[in-house]
Amino acid sequence: MEKTHNPGHHKPPLSTRLLAVTALGRIGEKSLKPKDVLDELSATLDTRERSFLMELVYGVLRQRDYLDWILKNYIKKISGLSPATRDNLRMALYQLRHMRSPEFAVVNEAVEIEKRLKGKPSLVNAVLRNILRQKGEPFPLPSDPLERLSISQSHPKWLIERWVRRLGYEGAKALAEKNNEIPPLTIRLRNDEERQAALSLLREKGVAAQPTASSPSGIIIEDIRSFQEISKLLPCPYMVQDEAAQLVTYLLDPLPGERILDACAAPGGKTAHIAALMEDRGEIIALEPEAKRISLMQENLERMGISSVTVVQEDARTPRLEGGFDRILIDAPCSSLGVIRRNPDIRYRQASKDLLRFREKQLEILRSLAPLLREGGIMVYSVCSTEPEEGEEVIAAFLQDHSDFIIIEGRQEFLSPFRLPDQGQPFYRTFPQRDEMDGFFAARLQKKEKR
Repeated sequence: MEKTHNPGHHKPPLSTRLLAVTALGRIGEKSLKPKDVLDELSATLDTRERSFLMELVYGVLRQRDYLDWILKNYIKKISGLSPATRDNLRMALYQLRHMRSPEFAVVNEAVEIEKRLKGKPSLVNAVLRNILRQKGEPFPLPSDPLERLSISQSHPKWLIERWVRRLGYEGAKALAEKNNEIPPLTIRLRNDEERQAALSLLREKGVAAQPTASSPSGIIIEDIRSFQEISKLLPCPYMVQDEAAQLVTYLLDPLPGERILDACAAPGGKTAHIAALMEDRGEIIALEPEAKRISLMQENLERMGISSVTVVQEDARTPRLEGGFDRILIDAPCSSLGVIRRNPDIRYRQASKDLLRFREKQLEILRSLAPLLREGGIMVYSVCSTEPEEGEEVIAAFLQDHSDFIIIEGRQEFLSPFRLPDQGQPFYRTFPQRDEMDGFFAARLQKKEKR
């Protein structure tokens, strides 16, 4: 296994490791998002401690099934352990397998954490010492190729099976491996001029940064993981947004003075991008059903200096809006299986049956909003999912009962790596392992003008 360095030569205190176990518990038991949990728990940590905490938490989430598979060889019933003890063991094993942490320190501190948790310190001590005695890979992985890939890359077997059917074994392996890599941080500036200024500034300060290959407003930053770190370096407004998400707004291609609906808007990254492309001239209605997400969204819009957006608390499935929109963006709620590398816990949260549930919701949104688009208007549908049920199949079902819509292409100068024609239809897909960006699907629809 490839090992990663601890950030710096600083030895993190026991409390950081205890925070990691706490974070894993909240993510696993309460289904909270890793970023939200880590932002809260790391508020008082310095940069090195925060980096170490992120390495532990995201590392365990990425390797969870593989770590459990190793532990099952030493514990008869791992499912019988308390969630905190299980997370403590996973974390210690992750350090032993994937980090250059001193073995004695990992074991001792795991035992101390277990004492604080009032758990099973003697069991933790015995398991970890047994693991250290067994150097190398004492237990061969299963001979079945799909099961072996599922365990070694910590992806559920149902997902691996689907990817092998569509991408072949090597393609599925490449996607799973890419999902387990730490992705770079990608930001979007308001325009190319600000992007050039930001690139110069970052390079002056010794930060490895490069422009995104396709989006004319993005920067990829290596070796920096947090919003706080960049905000200290850049004086200009920016949004943390993957390149694939940026391309969705270019596919919409909004123009100054138009009336636009952003139907599933929070946290506001695409809303802010729409406004930037419109030079903040025109009217943008942004829908979001959850009040707490609206306040976050308004903060983001304010930070980007945008005034053309009206945020409305409303569900896109039951809109109470006047029609006549020039363009509608539907960045629909989905499984998020295209952003596993950024949110590694997603792979464990979804099941095959969930894709059909999402599909129904996505179709409901499309059908509810279609009447609000003016004749000749453009509607873009997108999801951060790798799966056809949420992409191609949704569009096919929508077009089947909406003969007044056709699927059309976007401006190709922005969208070349985004394009994957499928059965003659210009659908747009990105894959992390192929395009070095998140996995997205998008389609550009136009409402026919009546003669």
